[in-house]
Amino acid sequence: MRVDDNEHVRVHEMRGFIAEDLKGAFKETEAISRGTKCSQYLFSLSLSPPENERVPPEVFEQTIDRIEERLGLQGQPRVIVFHEKEGRRHAHCAWSRIDAETMTARPLPFFKTKLMGVSRDLYLEHGWKPRGIANSAERNPTNFTLAEWQQAKRQGVDPRWIKQTFQECWNTSDNGKAFAGALEERGFFLAKGDRRGHVVVDHMGEVHALTRALNLKTKDVRDRLGHGDKLPTVEATKKRIGERMTPAIRRHVEEARTKFQQRSATLGHHKMEMTHLHRESRTKLEQPLSLEWQTETRERAARLPKGVRGLWHRITRRYQEMRAAHEKEAQRTQERHGAERQALIEKQLGQRAVLQTQFKDLRTRQAAQLRELREDVGRYLKFSQGRENAPALQQGAGMTLKLGR
Repeated sequence: MRVDDNEHVRVHEMRGFIAEDLKGAFKETEAISRGTKCSQYLFSLSLSPPENERVPPEVFEQTIDRIEERLGLQGQPRVIVFHEKEGRRHAHCAWSRIDAETMTARPLPFFKTKLMGVSRDLYLEHGWKPRGIANSAERNPTNFTLAEWQQAKRQGVDPRWIKQTFQECWNTSDNGKAFAGALEERGFFLAKGDRRGHVVVDHMGEVHALTRALNLKTKDVRDRLGHGDKLPTVEATKKRIGERMTPAIRRHVEEARTKFQQRSATLGHHKMEMTHLHRESRTKLEQPLSLEWQTETRERAARLPKGVRGLWHRITRRYQEMRAAHEKEAQRTQERHGAERQALIEKQLGQRAVLQTQFKDLRTRQAAQLRELREDVGRYLKFSQGRENAPALQQGAGMTLKLGR
């Protein structure tokens, strides 16, 4: 329910709870679970369609119902929450596993396999192009863990680019020397880690585990690079980088980051303004819809007969017919209100998508610029190595000439 991390949050459905808010519903589930030995009393999942797809709430609901039936959670209390973040809309659903009648937890055997089957069906039914679902070998090789994301986030660099750079160097080199050279051309340096075997140090001193970045086993890396005993330690590599990194290159890197942060801050301000305007528009829409719903509900209640007349209608079953008609009328109103909400959300998602494209373009340009700067760092360091070795080479050449005489 955090609106600082999400642009829009909406509780779409709460079913089977006495509580009227989300926090109360989870507290209620926890309290019921105390009567059992179940420690994992909630089952939750997220539904995130492909980035460019616009999926109406009905499809989310149908999918959740399908999952519920597939997992054997029919009739269990559940909540559905919609999130909108970075121009994308996704849903979260959480079920209570505790069956209140038997006070036992609903079993969930092979739930991952069952969910994968639902995912495949959705991609086929909607004509979406799957990636990494049919064949695990097709998974994106630049996927990264939370730790890698946080590390790269501190540097302001997309971690996918870092992984891709390491993988390009690996694929274009056939031995340790070539691999180390390819890394240095891009401003990275191969070193010996304390416990992680081979590591890579960038020009800012950040250490990256090589096996994790390449998605390879330690044995595969050692087969090509050896055990790395002759490689410099991380501390020695950091010292080497610190000694040879010129203030000019550092200034260029910082300047690039400053420009990126300024431009990103400007887009962030536009995003904040857009989010506030969109929230106001949704609030303005909800006010008349809520008023209309309350008015119609009172009118339907007033039309139901009361007293002796109401009793007569119950006996003749006309009362049940009127209630059924009122329920259909209420359902039509809900569908109409839902369509109005969806139309506004679709319009706002389109506006937000334009801004998100600018964010992506900015990140791509910044990544490319930092790539060039890293290559400059690598070239300078190689030049420094050559310059330091120059006196020794000149002395050796002089000795050769003297002996030749």
